[in-house]
Amino acid sequence: MFDVTSIDVGSRGEDIAMEWLREQGYYIVERNWRIGHYEIDIIAQHFDTLHFVEVKTRKLGGWQSPYDSIDSRKIAALRRGALAYRNIHHTPFEIQFDLIAIVIDDHGNYTLEYTERII
Repeated sequence: MFDVTSIDVGSRGEDIAMEWLREQGYYIVERNWRIGHYEIDIIAQHFDTLHFVEVKTRKLGGWQSPYDSIDSRKIAALRRGALAYRNIHHTPFEIQFDLIAIVIDDHGNYTLEYTERII
């Protein structure tokens, strides 16, 4: 039985997302990058693009899908966080905002959906 807290589910989802991104040829630049009250789950580089990846993980049968939590406030926070990162690191790369949605069942099995350009 896969009985864990929402923090554990979120951390497990980020682990899954990072592994999947690596398998797809992405280089992981940062995980849980923070500045002030902004956080970027994963920053990954793929060719000449820097991907700011939001990871949303839910347990199967939950009342909210991973997509339901991407609202205008979350999008604004992602933009501000990415702008701060870009200003600090002076990166020449194009930037892109992506979502990895993961649903985990009670046995630890999961499905993963990758959506590019959520903004």
